[in-house]
Amino acid sequence: MHLNFALIMGSVVVGFLVGLTGMGGGALMTPMLVLIFGVTPSAAISSDLIAALFMKPLGVAVHWHRKTIQPKLVRYLCYGSVPAAILGTYVMHRLGSTKSAEKHLELILGLALIVGAAAMVGRAFFPTRKVVNGPLKINRPVIITVGVIGGFMVGLTSVGAGSLIIVMLLLIYPHIRTDQLVGTDLAQSIPLTAAATLGTLMFGHVQLAVTASIIIGSVPAVVAGSLLSSRAFTKTLRPFLGGVALLSGLKYVGLPMDALGVSAVIILAVATVIAVRSTNVATFDAPAILPEPALES
Repeated sequence: MHLNFALIMGSVVVGFLVGLTGMGGGALMTPMLVLIFGVTPSAAISSDLIAALFMKPLGVAVHWHRKTIQPKLVRYLCYGSVPAAILGTYVMHRLGSTKSAEKHLELILGLALIVGAAAMVGRAFFPTRKVVNGPLKINRPVIITVGVIGGFMVGLTSVGAGSLIIVMLLLIYPHIRTDQLVGTDLAQSIPLTAAATLGTLMFGHVQLAVTASIIIGSVPAVVAGSLLSSRAFTKTLRPFLGGVALLSGLKYVGLPMDALGVSAVIILAVATVIAVRSTNVATFDAPAILPEPALES
């Protein structure tokens, strides 16, 4: 097994950004593997899923220590996401590993990245609200459905845990602090990723050298990022990362290079506007003295 030093360094960057911003690794790691290192989409998705199983627990430990995880919300998300993740890996397996199948998977991955990036951009424009006193009601069917949608997309494309799920949770609970959303989403992504990893090992597509390189680079980096995840500058960074995910998605779906160049300029301008707006607007996770809401089933 030959480790790739360049891939290890790239994984350090991605792992740090995942811990820092709460973005799912699939929105950054998988495009890096395919577009920069030439890994096939099926192998990139499978290797990213397995590496995430090693990468995320340390980040979760940081959030657990800070008490920014909502255990009951995690439980109901997993009721939907765990079986759906296995189903997603099975669908990827059924697509096959021919060149035509890899092209189809690349298109699906591109669409997933575009949807995930759009969700991240939309999150920046949600109305901000202060944390309120009193328990949050858990609508079990809704939360389980969120888990099903996110779990299936993670199993199929490795995209969804840190983009789609976290945005859907924000729509349902707009007054939860960002660090609570990130901590809760990271916690539920561990059993989700474990299920997707099980499916991946059952159905193949794994490249051990790629997986090992990702793990070596990303695991310590995600801890460093998690330790800084409550800092205000993460809000400024997130729009630009969403822009990178969007550009990757556009590349996957076959947008010509000239159009990609124009899109990059537009996306950079929009990301800058969102970043400036995020630094000028007081958000619900700024005050440290506000009480944390309790969850009741």
